[in-house]
Amino acid sequence: MARAKRKAARKTGARARSAAQQDAIALLKADHRQVEEWFEQFESTRSDGRKQSLAQKVCQALKVHTQIEEEIFYPAFLQATEDKATHHEAEVEHDGAKKLIAEIESAGPQDDYYDARMKVLSEMIKHHVKEEEQRGGMFAEARESGMDLKALGEQLAARKAELMSDSKPGGRPQRRGATGWAHTVA
Repeated sequence: MARAKRKAARKTGARARSAAQQDAIALLKADHRQVEEWFEQFESTRSDGRKQSLAQKVCQALKVHTQIEEEIFYPAFLQATEDKATHHEAEVEHDGAKKLIAEIESAGPQDDYYDARMKVLSEMIKHHVKEEEQRGGMFAEARESGMDLKALGEQLAARKAELMSDSKPGGRPQRRGATGWAHTVA
């Protein structure tokens, strides 16, 4: 058992080092691709146990992803671009996703609306990702602004690794942002 934990820790550390070498946009896009893959797997499985496992992975990944964007990337984006409209829209989209994530986490595959909630979350995330990644979207605007995306990538990777190591099965990472407030991310 201890051997398995050490192996998992080495694997997590290697991923964190690899992620730390990416710029911020590459790291965030890698998160997008991973979650998209899990959504596709969820849609194709019939096993309730597998659905629940995939839903937990998706929800945890999205909670961490939204938290690092809100704590690090979005404030840097807003400061560099002064584009309040894009920033505020992204924050509102995150709020909607968080509410749906909380509903998914409090239910299970036996819930009549479980698959529907996952489908709607998938569609919400696809929309959000498209807006961030499209030509002229948030990521393009960030690149054009001259933001130090390499340094931001290192910060994002470090915070992501911290949140992933702090989270326990069923646990929720704590928000510790520039605002100074703390609560569990829903």
